[in-house]
Amino acid sequence: MKERFGLLLLVMLLISSCAKKEEPITISPEDYHNSVDKVTEVMIHDIFSPPVASRIFAYPNVAAYEILALGNEEYHSLSGQVREFSDIPKPAPNATINYELSALIAHMDMSRRLIFSEDKIKTYQDSLYTMWSEKNEAVFLASKEYGIQVADHVESWMNKDNYKQTRTMPKFTVNSDDPSRWQPTPPAYMSGIEPHWNKIRPFVIDSAGQFKPTPPPPFSMEEGSDFYKEVKEVYDISKEITAKGDESEEVAIAQFWDCNPYVSVTRGHLMFATKKITPGAHWIGITKIASRKTDSDFTKTVYAYTKTSIAIADAFISCWDEKYRSNLIRPETLINEHIDDSWEPVLQTPPFPEYTSGHSVVSGAAAVALTDIFGDNFAFDDDTEIPYGLPVRTFNSFKEAADEAAISRMYGGIHYRAAVDVGVKQGRDLGKFVVDNLNMN
Repeated sequence: MKERFGLLLLVMLLISSCAKKEEPITISPEDYHNSVDKVTEVMIHDIFSPPVASRIFAYPNVAAYEILALGNEEYHSLSGQVREFSDIPKPAPNATINYELSALIAHMDMSRRLIFSEDKIKTYQDSLYTMWSEKNEAVFLASKEYGIQVADHVESWMNKDNYKQTRTMPKFTVNSDDPSRWQPTPPAYMSGIEPHWNKIRPFVIDSAGQFKPTPPPPFSMEEGSDFYKEVKEVYDISKEITAKGDESEEVAIAQFWDCNPYVSVTRGHLMFATKKITPGAHWIGITKIASRKTDSDFTKTVYAYTKTSIAIADAFISCWDEKYRSNLIRPETLINEHIDDSWEPVLQTPPFPEYTSGHSVVSGAAAVALTDIFGDNFAFDDDTEIPYGLPVRTFNSFKEAADEAAISRMYGGIHYRAAVDVGVKQGRDLGKFVVDNLNMN
């Protein structure tokens, strides 16, 4: 009898020692920052345009935020607040859901569905899945199932935003008979990108044209006209700041805020692209900096990314609506034709019409959203551009950063003053509308 009891005890001990330990799965804000960084890295690799990149940031953040809002009564769902968005499905009654884990999985899976190089996200995703599964398989599987379910719901809503339809719409037609109209610029002479972006469903604003800015000065290359003065100002500033050489603070500002994913480099008969982040991605990077500086918890971090990315996405819709309405020619084209045929801007001119400045509109909107989240006079060190060989710049507020981003486009020789000044106002007005109409916490 004693022998049988001893044998049974030994078997039970062996079973117990072989059983998987169930550990809690802890998700930190850094896990979310890393997921966002991974998406940014893949977007740079895939060379998405600035408007399309804004869409790729927004939808995964919405999916993650909605899961967290469901599990945290301090935050409110976006259902009924953003256009055509309905309640996400609820988890099964007895499901052992880790809401933060579910939110992170939803973010990664939505991101994977939106980029070209899915394998890069999937490899990253799978490495985390293995780790989480080994810690607590039951919680991981339940949280994963729910995260994917919410991602499916958000994707179904996303697919009705008219993006797919715009992929088959006609390319932009250049009107070379009108001297005021945009012309492709060197060195790649690319066609105008995303001419139908104003047909994308907005998130919060009523329509693409809700924040239609005042028009640019009437086109005239007569010396003394308001428009000619703007063209000449771009030329004069460029000559002045480049004459300073390596000591030019204005050139450093222009380069810091370049954020042009379409920069083409020509060497002999070869032309290739250098890869950079978009202006929206720069402000997403600033969101990370602010979240870290304030030691924001996981939910507030996702909230910050979500509100900011929504403001950025709507800002691109508003800005692109005006770009292809006014269809204004770039400084480079006019300066080469009328003032100095050998002049080149400090920055490479991006491939779309001039007015209003996309950086100005997007920066204005993002700064308002971030100020609403983290407060005014929020000083920060912006290290977003370090991976691209540029030093840290320090700002006393998001507004100050937005103002510098806006004027950087004049220093870069790619925008007139009106596009900068009117553009940043357009962005701030839009940003205020977004924060006033989103009740998230």
